[in-house]
Amino acid sequence: MKALIILAIFATVGGIFFQYSRNKDLKKLFIALLTFAVIVSLAVVGNLTRQIMPIYLAHIMLIIVAWGGLIVYLVRERYYWWIIFSPVVTVGLFLLLELLTGSGHEIG
Repeated sequence: MKALIILAIFATVGGIFFQYSRNKDLKKLFIALLTFAVIVSLAVVGNLTRQIMPIYLAHIMLIIVAWGGLIVYLVRERYYWWIIFSPVVTVGLFLLLELLTGSGHEIG
């Protein structure tokens, strides 16, 4: 599974640079690379939601959808920001639940 994830990362970066070599559009290259960095960062930050499995699974699904949003941007040049930044919702929900209920690790 990890090899598949690494292969998908390399394929996405390769696709971004392939699009740049065809179009020579520097703005699209920077937007795609920045969006890719945001998606990978959200995937790493999403590991904090592992304590609550339904939120974690929703986060993983939204990361996959955001990755698809990046691919749509590369192919059709339509930037759906609300799809790409949708994993922020699960991280925010997790932090809100932690604020309301606590982590359960307090010293009694």
